[in-house]
Amino acid sequence: MSKNIELPDGVSVFERGWLSANNILLCDHDQATLIDSGYVTHQSQTLSLLERSLGTRSLDLLVNTHLHSDHCGGNQALQAHYPDMQTWIPPGQSLAVACWEEDALSYKPTGQNCPPFKFNAILQPGAVHHWARMDWEVHAAPGHDPHSVILFAPEQSLLVSADALWQNGFGVVFPELQGIDAFDEVSATLDLIEKLNPAIIIPGHGSVFMDVASALSLARKKLDVFVKNPDRHASYGVKVLLKFKLLEWGSINRLDFDQWSKDVPYLNDLHDRFGHGYTLSTWIDMMLAELQRSGAVSVEEGFLHNT
Repeated sequence: MSKNIELPDGVSVFERGWLSANNILLCDHDQATLIDSGYVTHQSQTLSLLERSLGTRSLDLLVNTHLHSDHCGGNQALQAHYPDMQTWIPPGQSLAVACWEEDALSYKPTGQNCPPFKFNAILQPGAVHHWARMDWEVHAAPGHDPHSVILFAPEQSLLVSADALWQNGFGVVFPELQGIDAFDEVSATLDLIEKLNPAIIIPGHGSVFMDVASALSLARKKLDVFVKNPDRHASYGVKVLLKFKLLEWGSINRLDFDQWSKDVPYLNDLHDRFGHGYTLSTWIDMMLAELQRSGAVSVEEGFLHNT
C-alpha cells in the first residue's frame, strides 16, 4: 500500500501479488469484516495476514466484490478457520454457488481453481452497510464481471473499486472473451466512479491511489483501443490467462503447459474466434513469445518460468 496515503481508522489493506486480489480488513469494536479472500494457493498467507491483524479476535464477515477465483479462492479456508463467520456475495451467481456449478462460475472455463464455499446472504446493489464505523454503499459495477460490485464510503470519499478501475487500467472484460458485448458496461462503470468522485481508491490489484482523474483517463484510453480493435483485447485476455497459471505454478514443463492449454475452454473458444488460421499450438506459442518479450515469462530447457 502507498505509505503516504492515510486511510480511515479501522481500514487496513493487504496488498497482494497479482495472483491474489488485495484484501481489505474493516474493523470496529463490534465486527471485523474482510473484503475478498485471494487465490486458493495463497490461502495460508491470507490466514496469516488476518491472524497477525486480528490477534485473538474472530473474523465475523467475509464480503466478495465478485466471484473470480483470485477474489474468492480463500473463502473455503476462511470458513473452516472461522466457523461462525458470515459470507456475503453479489446476487448474480448465488444459484451457481449454491449448486456449485464450476462452468457457470468460470473456474473450469478459465482453467483456474476455487474450492467450493457457502454463502449466507446477498450483497445487494443499492444497499448500505455499516462497517468500521463507516457507511458503505453497494453499487453494481458490470463490465469486467457482469455481477461485480464496488463499495463506496461517501463521508470518507473512499472507494473499493475491485477490478473496475486500477491505477493503470482495469481487469479483462470477461464477457467479451465469451462473445458477449460488455465494453459499454465498462464505460458506464467508469462514469459511475467519476460521478462518485472518490478521493481515495483501494483497487482489487495494485497500490491504493488518489489520482483518480489520471486513472480514469488512462482506463478510458485503454477501453477505446479495445473497442476499436477487439483482437487487442482478446490477445490481452489470453496473455492474462496464461500468465495467471504461470503465477500459480511458478515453473512448469512446456509439454504439461501445452496439455493444460488444450483443455481450457476459454482458450479454445478464443482461438476459434481470433486464431486467424493458426493452429492452437502455434497461436499459444505466439502469445508466450509476446509474454517473453515483455519479460513476463522465461524459457529454459523445456520449462516455462514465471518472471
